[in-house]
Amino acid sequence: MAQSLNTKVDYSGKGVSYLGFGGKVGKFLIGDKALEFYNDNNVEHYIQIPWSSINQIGANVSQKKISRHFEIFTDKGKFLFASKDSGKILKIAREHIGNDKVVKLPTLLQTIGQSLKKIFNSKKTE
Repeated sequence: MAQSLNTKVDYSGKGVSYLGFGGKVGKFLIGDKALEFYNDNNVEHYIQIPWSSINQIGANVSQKKISRHFEIFTDKGKFLFASKDSGKILKIAREHIGNDKVVKLPTLLQTIGQSLKKIFNSKKTE
């Protein structure tokens, strides 16, 4: 039986976890101690990430729109989630882990642009 780490719930909503092969639909339970995700098909397949183990959490932001996908970086690895309320989730995370650990991740175009700059800069130095 899955036991929640939280004693108080700040947010509960639907979302998708991209851990493993394919996306798993389930529910987020965000509270005072951790960010938790419980799979709809099998509640025993859950992810619990205590606030103390989160190094960074971020999402793509273009203009004023926050992407529905967000990533959580911990010592154990990277977790990718999606939710229509990702902005609300990031605001709650900011309250628990601090403003400096909530970051803007580069968009696909920014990542491609950085890669092209590296390629052209390395050719100039040769």
